[in-house]
Amino acid sequence: MSADQLLTYLSWLMFTIIFVVVTVQAIRRPSRAHLDIALLFAAPVLIIAIAIGTLLGVFSSTGVAAYLASSALLSLPYLLVRLVDDIIVAALWVRRSIEVLLVIALICLWVLPVERPAWINILLELYVIAVLIYVIFASVKATLKARGVTHRRLAAMSLGSLFLVMNIAVGSLGLWLPEQIALWRAMAELLGLAAGVSYLVGFAPPRWLRRAWQEPELRAFLGRAATLPRLPTTNAIVQALQQGAADSIGIENARIGLWDEANQVLLFEQAGQQAALSIDEDIPTAHAFRMQKPIFSPNTHYSEQIRARSAHFNSASALLAAPITAGTRRLGVLIAYAPRAPIFADDDLALIQLLADQAAVILESRVLIDQAARVHGREEAARLKEDFLSAAAHDLKTPLTTLVARAQLMERRAQRDPTAPADQASIQVLITEAQRLKRLVLDLLDATRVEQGQLVSRREKVDLVVLVHDICARLATPRHPCTIDGETEVVGYYDQQRIAQLLDNLVENAIKYSPDGGPIRISVRHEDSGINMSVTDHGIGIPADDIPHLFTRFHRGTNVDDRRFPGMGLGLFICKGIVEQHGGQIMIHSQPGQGSTFQVSLPFVPNEVVTYDS
Repeated sequence: MSADQLLTYLSWLMFTIIFVVVTVQAIRRPSRAHLDIALLFAAPVLIIAIAIGTLLGVFSSTGVAAYLASSALLSLPYLLVRLVDDIIVAALWVRRSIEVLLVIALICLWVLPVERPAWINILLELYVIAVLIYVIFASVKATLKARGVTHRRLAAMSLGSLFLVMNIAVGSLGLWLPEQIALWRAMAELLGLAAGVSYLVGFAPPRWLRRAWQEPELRAFLGRAATLPRLPTTNAIVQALQQGAADSIGIENARIGLWDEANQVLLFEQAGQQAALSIDEDIPTAHAFRMQKPIFSPNTHYSEQIRARSAHFNSASALLAAPITAGTRRLGVLIAYAPRAPIFADDDLALIQLLADQAAVILESRVLIDQAARVHGREEAARLKEDFLSAAAHDLKTPLTTLVARAQLMERRAQRDPTAPADQASIQVLITEAQRLKRLVLDLLDATRVEQGQLVSRREKVDLVVLVHDICARLATPRHPCTIDGETEVVGYYDQQRIAQLLDNLVENAIKYSPDGGPIRISVRHEDSGINMSVTDHGIGIPADDIPHLFTRFHRGTNVDDRRFPGMGLGLFICKGIVEQHGGQIMIHSQPGQGSTFQVSLPFVPNEVVTYDS
């Protein structure tokens, strides 16, 4: 037995085994796709059987059996087109055109004499090759759009068609180069075997191979599962779950409908809007949720009302649906859909239920996280309320006590001697403490405006250098001289009142937290990045651990003695709001015991604009 004969017999054996496997599968599940796969491999097995019969002398090389073998060969491209249509939708006119060409080819084969003109045989070969090229083109086009398992299956189909075209081309070389016919025959057998294996992998992949293909995407999905509950919104979690399910099964789309118990509907997110689906609908998605079990629907049709409510049902024919349930709590349903049933395998029903169970764990974890966040939020709100009441009571108590005491003293003096002159010192104390009380109340109001984004109002033309000079002249003391560094003029459009308040707060803090005195330096510069201002002192400084929290409400440095440095911890919070609502940033550089520098960066605004309404 020669090597090429051995290769031929091995190829025949392989095709026969494949035919038996797919035929058993078609008998067990007599769907159109399984029957088409069985017919596809029946054609080469018929050719093999006739070839064996001819070798044994049972059939004549020019008899009816030979015509049947040729007919099976001509039918192969059409059978491939049927299979392609089972997985990717082929245009109706293409299928009908190929059917007509097949009928014409069979008529030419059976009606014309054996000694047909050469050009007829060439046309028959061109028909076969042209249809196979269409199959390759359609498969490659679909492969580029698909992913996961479907991508690999379509790639195998494309490769199988390419091998079959090469098989026909190499087989034809034997007619033109007969002196090397053994070599061409061996190569043709190899290519034919490769085509058969590729088609088996593409159209009916074994379960172990399909699972091996799914493993990377499934492993990646399960690897991300622990982080999904921490995504910012439930919608973001649903999007990630849908993408992971689609990748794991190897389909283009998957959808999750969340159960709205109040309205008794499943809510699907669609292009930023929610589509509601009643669980009383007579469709697989509702059945799966009602019966709490996975469902496979190979050929689903939807009413126009359902299609109008949710666009994804338009492309759904074959569908897998599984309930998402945590214990006894129903959370929703996971559906995976495709235009054709053969996209799914028998064991994909178990896979989608596994994915739905994983989705239930993730969504339930998110619910628990949200509940914990709400509890923490309530606790934080209670703590902030306590901090506010404590800080407000402490800081409001001092001026109120002074006001009441002075007022009572003035009242007693007036009662003893109504004609006595006014106590100018007490009046001045009343005015000072009332102004202090007013500032505290205004800080509380400004803190509320910061949170509402309404702190900055209409902007106007401001020379920041002039503004800084005014603040320095007003706040500087002999123990805290104020120096200005920078340009002579920096003009832009800002909220003058708020910028003045910002600089007032920063300079007052610099003076307050420099109890031993020292110069206060203010810098104003116009740079390429915008307007840069800074306020530097030589005071007590700020510990490094306090810096990240310094601009939050009610926070004060751990090195601050409340009795020595009174305050509510709102000044820097308001400063940050002023800067950010101008589109800028505020930063701090500080060393304990060496002083601090507050640096403000504002965008340069050369024209008058209106930003926020006060």
